[in-house]
Amino acid sequence: MAQWREPRVVVGVDGSPGSLAALRRAVPEAAARGAVLVPLLAGRPPDDAAARRLLDAALRQAAGGWPDGVVVRPVVASGPAGAALVAEVGGPGDLLLLGADGRHHRPHRRHGLPHLRGTRTAHHCRAHAPCPVLTVPADRPSAPTPLPAPPRSGAPGPGPDPGRRAVVRAA
Repeated sequence: MAQWREPRVVVGVDGSPGSLAALRRAVPEAAARGAVLVPLLAGRPPDDAAARRLLDAALRQAAGGWPDGVVVRPVVASGPAGAALVAEVGGPGDLLLLGADGRHHRPHRRHGLPHLRGTRTAHHCRAHAPCPVLTVPADRPSAPTPLPAPPRSGAPGPGPDPGRRAVVRAA
């Protein structure tokens, strides 16, 4: 007889913009499913306490802190991230979220259809996870952020036209 286990939403966290976007998406997914949220840091963490501080900081940045109404069980694992993430999910009722920060996830065409290239971690998870794997792109700025107008010196002469403003995207 199979043993019952609570459903999980597992998310790979490394502090990158993509992983923070995945963590931000994982919180409402866990709440909607009544699942345990498992933020997982894998690889070579400096030490357990430092790794837990990184996970705590990621939760604060992505979700404004530890979310209310969701059980959170952070995991620190040594070794390859893909293997650690797959080991943490248990079945088809779980969900695995990975962040895509744009550096390794470039669109290309496969069999005439758009496809995302991914990291080895993403490939490993897609090939071996017994549950759905969701890749979440890094957040993009919603609107351009105007630069402040340069100070006016009052002296006539060459310089920027005060009627023009440069526009940059927030990073």
